Amino acid sequence: MGWMFFYAGITKVMDPNWSAVGYLKGAKTFVGFYTWLLQPGVLPIVNGINEWGLTLLGISLILGLLVRLSTVLGAVLMLMYYVPILQFPYPNDHAFIVDEHIIYIIALLFLWAIHAGRVWGLDGVCSKSSFCKKNAMLRKLMG
Repeated sequence: MGWMFFYAGITKVMDPNWSAVGYLKGAKTFVGFYTWLLQPGVLPIVNGINEWGLTLLGISLILGLLVRLSTVLGAVLMLMYYVPILQFPYPNDHAFIVDEHIIYIIALLFLWAIHAGRVWGLDGVCSKSSFCKKNAMLRKLMG
């Protein structure tokens, strides 16, 4: 899953012509909100969050570092992708309520719930170090 998010993000980072404009213009629900995201002052922020959010989420999952934080932020990002395409109850032509975005949200929240970074990643290594034991904020971020 980490590779999928990393690849989705890094291909956007490396493509200077990539923009979220097409996706946002196609919004079927909350059209006013997604149209607001198209404003010239807001769109660069939206593009940056998409590009770097996906890339950093992928890196976090691959390394198992700050997994509890990144999975929640990733679930919110997936929800932001799901909502504009939804014409209830059909998110696309081949789905009924549940599409890949909902599956990703469930998978991310599962990783959050099982403290996946502590089991298979750097969160577990860090949590045993004296630096993390002394830093309360870091302990909270790592679960």
